[in-house]
Amino acid sequence: MRTHELVLRQVEADLAAGKLRVGDRLPGERALAGQLGVSRPSVREAIRVLEAMGVVRTAVGSGPDAGAVIVAEPASPLTATLRLHLATSHLPMGDIVQTRVLLESWAVREAAGRAEPVQLAAAGLLLDAMDDPGLPRERFHLLDAEFHVALAALAGNVLVSTIMASLREAIHGYVMAAAPNLPDWDAAAAGLRAEHRAVLAAVADGDGDDAARMVAEHIEGFYRATRIA
Repeated sequence: MRTHELVLRQVEADLAAGKLRVGDRLPGERALAGQLGVSRPSVREAIRVLEAMGVVRTAVGSGPDAGAVIVAEPASPLTATLRLHLATSHLPMGDIVQTRVLLESWAVREAAGRAEPVQLAAAGLLLDAMDDPGLPRERFHLLDAEFHVALAALAGNVLVSTIMASLREAIHGYVMAAAPNLPDWDAAAAGLRAEHRAVLAAVADGDGDDAARMVAEHIEGFYRATRIA
């Protein structure tokens, strides 16, 4: 088990037991790290995942509003999301790829011509960030995973969005493992950027069948290129 998962499990257990409630503040990084015997970067990563799932909200600084505050009800489906996230951490890559193809091709077909402009714009901002030529490779892959979660969310299906959000870490993990198999990273990154924009454009234009075909080819093509699926 990766060390940041210990933090996730502890927070989930405290939510389920009622030890943490809406408005409660998590202990600071140093306190949590000492309590669980993990590093502060692991605590930081766990809090980032919790924030992405909507379980906590964070604010920087040293005032009364600083730190990570619980914003999800203990009985919320978000705690189930957290359990699902942990369960997907060690799934076979091939199974994750097949699941992504099923979910994302359905989602973009449903979203075509119906997605709100603000949603499309938010997904586009992620792609803009990925265009930075000086972007570290790990940051590129994190934004890639975020884009695919945002893409699936365009369909407006809460369960599909929840499953994709729970897969975020698994997607990032196996993409990072696969990327070194690419012989020319710059060329690969340029291809991924172009494919992302083509899928999003098809959704915006209302061409659901084309968007579904392209996103399936995009996901499967990466794994063929990296020789892991």
